Amino acid sequence: MKKIAVSIGDLNGVGLQIALEAHKKIKKICTPVYCINKDLLKEGAKLLNIDVPEDFEIEKVKGKFSIKPGTVTKDAGAYSFDSFTTAIKLASKKKVDAIVTLPINKESWNKADVHYKGHTEVLRDYFDKDAIMMLGCPKMFVALYTEHIAFRKVAKKIEEEKITKFLLDFYKNVKQSNIAVLGLNPHASDNGVLGDEEVEIIKAIKNANKELGKKNFKGPLVPDTAFSPMNRKNYKYYVCMYHDQGLIPLKALYFEQSINVSLNIPIIRTSVDHGTAFDIAYKNANVSLKSYINAVKEAINLSK
Repeated sequence: MKKIAVSIGDLNGVGLQIALEAHKKIKKICTPVYCINKDLLKEGAKLLNIDVPEDFEIEKVKGKFSIKPGTVTKDAGAYSFDSFTTAIKLASKKKVDAIVTLPINKESWNKADVHYKGHTEVLRDYFDKDAIMMLGCPKMFVALYTEHIAFRKVAKKIEEEKITKFLLDFYKNVKQSNIAVLGLNPHASDNGVLGDEEVEIIKAIKNANKELGKKNFKGPLVPDTAFSPMNRKNYKYYVCMYHDQGLIPLKALYFEQSINVSLNIPIIRTSVDHGTAFDIAYKNANVSLKSYINAVKEAINLSK
């Protein structure tokens, strides 16, 4: 069976509960290795009133602090970052076949002086590659041209050359022949009436299709109708210009099913597509395991 490293995420959130409750199912399809130390594992399990399975294999990550359920803390932020980098190193050294990440809290990372906004940015820097963030499920995938940046900065990033490279890198990873590219402005600018960014997007689409020798990329599609039932019959893969443009429709339609996949890097990384859920952490709440299990399954599939 494939060996999968699991970065434990923010220990003040629901990540550990998910890992413990899903372990029996996950163990049937792979060999999970959880990046956490014994002391914090025992403390978290005690707070959750969940027994640690005897076959719960761990990769030690140094660190000692008190878990504070549902709280943003420097210690939890630093530990979740260290757990993630430990998983990356295991994959880089071929000690595991892939990594799966449980949710981190960006504010906790900030408190810990971790200057990254999320997992993808770390991977991009670590491997010096233009990592691509793609999220979705078998019914629909969205790739984000820009990710965790302020909305006011998005328009400045709409450049022909950069979008062309993004489209070509995306194609090399997914090898799909029918990919929708969204415009930035309402009505995809109505031929320049509502903005001129679509001119850059159109040029990039033409460049990418010319490079590939076929019309793989279609658009720019009007954003407010791109995810209509009719368009979803025609398209499974979408390239979105900014974070919420892709994630609002995806999570509205497939919240519990969707996962995050990092493309264009030398290792395989998948993730849950939800946050730390501080509001229900360590409260004996029913936490969905679907996204995590789907992330593990996709990591196994990709590693084949």
